[in-house]
Amino acid sequence: MSYLQELNPVQRKAVEAVNGPVMIVAGAGSGKTRVLTYRVAHLISSRVPPYDILALTFTNKAANEMRERIAHLVGGQARDIWMGTFHSTFARILRREAETIGYTRTFTIYDSEDSLNVIRQCMADLGLSLQQYKPHAFRALISKAKNNLVHPDEYQRTASDYISEKVGQVFEQYVRRMRLNNSMDFDDLLIKPIELFEKKKSVLEKYKYRFKFVLIDEFQDTNRAQYVVTKMLTERYKNICVVGDDAQSIYAFRGADIRNILDFAKDYPECATFRLEQNYRSTKSILHAAGRLIEHNNHQIPKALWTENAQGDPITVVSCADDRDEGLQVVRNVKEEIQRRKLALRDFAVLYRTNAQSRAIEDEFRREGIPYVIVGGVRFYERKEIKDVLAYLRLLTNERDDESFRRVINYPSRGLGGVSLDHLQEYAASHTISLAEAAGDYGKIAGLTDRARVAISGFIQFIEKYRLLAEKMSMSELARSLVDELGILRSYKEEGTPEAMARWENVQELLSAISEFSDTREDASMAQFLEEVSLISDVDSWEGTKNAVTLMTLHSSKGLEFPVVFITGLEENLLPFSSGTLEQSELEEERRLFYVGITRAQQKLYLLHTRTRYRFGDLSFPVVSQFVSELGDEACEMRSSQSLTRASAFSKGLQGAAVHRARKSPKHRADESAYHRDEMPDYESESQLEMEIKRGTIVIHETFGRGKVLDVSGRGESQKASVQFDEFGVKNLVLKFARLRPGS
Repeated sequence: MSYLQELNPVQRKAVEAVNGPVMIVAGAGSGKTRVLTYRVAHLISSRVPPYDILALTFTNKAANEMRERIAHLVGGQARDIWMGTFHSTFARILRREAETIGYTRTFTIYDSEDSLNVIRQCMADLGLSLQQYKPHAFRALISKAKNNLVHPDEYQRTASDYISEKVGQVFEQYVRRMRLNNSMDFDDLLIKPIELFEKKKSVLEKYKYRFKFVLIDEFQDTNRAQYVVTKMLTERYKNICVVGDDAQSIYAFRGADIRNILDFAKDYPECATFRLEQNYRSTKSILHAAGRLIEHNNHQIPKALWTENAQGDPITVVSCADDRDEGLQVVRNVKEEIQRRKLALRDFAVLYRTNAQSRAIEDEFRREGIPYVIVGGVRFYERKEIKDVLAYLRLLTNERDDESFRRVINYPSRGLGGVSLDHLQEYAASHTISLAEAAGDYGKIAGLTDRARVAISGFIQFIEKYRLLAEKMSMSELARSLVDELGILRSYKEEGTPEAMARWENVQELLSAISEFSDTREDASMAQFLEEVSLISDVDSWEGTKNAVTLMTLHSSKGLEFPVVFITGLEENLLPFSSGTLEQSELEEERRLFYVGITRAQQKLYLLHTRTRYRFGDLSFPVVSQFVSELGDEACEMRSSQSLTRASAFSKGLQGAAVHRARKSPKHRADESAYHRDEMPDYESESQLEMEIKRGTIVIHETFGRGKVLDVSGRGESQKASVQFDEFGVKNLVLKFARLRPGS
């Protein structure tokens, strides 16, 4: 056990506390993964059989990293540990036990797009307009209910308004249809084990006895269902070890309940608590600012992070003219930091609150020819051509998968129109059978044309042929043969466009992935492959090895670290994000999200905000985020970008002449003292009101400088002008807020 010497005193105590409930409060950069992996290694070294250990994480990336580290410490025994994400682990259990709750072992796992399609179908069946009611909103409410273990009948019984009643009806229909499809969504992978354990106590007893030690990573991100199912599994031995940081709880919108970690000591009064407070990642400056920020949250477990790292540079707060200038400042500072610190592009990350913010930043990277990668874009397995092939493979595995059936029944085109598919669907609904079963009865379905019957017959024969071949061919041979017979690759080649060739390459890559899976896994099956690809997250697909700047949302950055980090959009209503009034709990979560972003930085942190920003198609004038002042003045250095300084200086020089002209007006002489008190008149000032703004007018803007009016539209308070500025291009401005001055 010499590896224990590598731990600091608190880490070692946390590793050696083997029996009973344990809570490890792991501050950012405090060596959480090391403590988890060493704890598992210590259990195995203490003669605990590896197959008695269950370790649950939130990403495959974290699970794989932990397994590799454990294998380095204890060797091949690491293979026998039950380790993986919550979803993959319970999917594994459900594969073994699904028949107990009315599913087959080949059930399909629906991704978010698939489940949304089912929601739409349920709404259509109930006569609900997809224009009046938003399927995304219905799905979110249903997901929230499921994660809180609320069943459809209870949801309908407690519905308090018309919308809730409709959601309850869709919820009931959705659950029924998913069972008919022999399919589960991501939420089901967490709540179906609870249903399984409650229905058959012998199954619960088997797994309670099997998992003598349970470890849970990122416990602050668990929801009600995850809390309940793990509590059920640990009732026998109570050897549960949870690791997390309440200051990094940022997934309430997914159902995460911070109370799980805040109240753990109440739920397990006998638990031992260890606080990991030494940070190994960041400089003193960065850590001090993060600590000052999070102090403003009321609901938290007290901790005081410290580090032996260098003091480091202060945090640089950059005020930018607009979002394009913000992107420009990121690019300039990336170049400067590369020279200054001798870093590679992979050492930089740009973080933002919403995906839409990446556009202006990407534009600047492209202009400068700087490579970048985006985490959280369209994932490989969500691309259309990939989902088309996967739908065929899913249908071979699970013939009751209606969503896959709908996707491929007319792909490639078999000449089946919408009317024929409607007849097929009506027959399936009236007989309470799957679409594939209904297709098998094509001769009995009224309304089908002879051409439609031939097309459906050919499709059924094709599927049956490959279902039989699946018993004789390897996975890779089956997939290759199926794709070849469908002519998918041939059609992309014949089309010959760059987009078609990119899709051709993607399908080839999918076939390679299936071959690799088949060659590297013992007893590999298509069901296992389909399960694995359905559970891949954004971060799982990020390697970090490509020499490129990483762009991602703050949520996606959790668990990662970079020498230099830029956080953009430090503005009210963006970070913290809000479309209305923020509740205190919501504000605290936004603060935790910013805290996560800050603590990704190892050496240097830049925070950027803009004076103007286009949001939802309109120009806004944002206020700098309250979070910036909460960092403490001593931790930050303030800068204005050269573009902002130049534009302001240019406009102020010409504004002096405008003010002088305005003062000559008798109406303004009485207000002369007001100009002495404030160099900039109110934006409703006479200089704008008396100036006729029309096409061709030369104007001055406080930020953008000199420009020429191209067009004016609207009336009154909603009147807008399109202005071509000398330095900043065309801007569309609401005149009420534009602060325009006469120019020359």
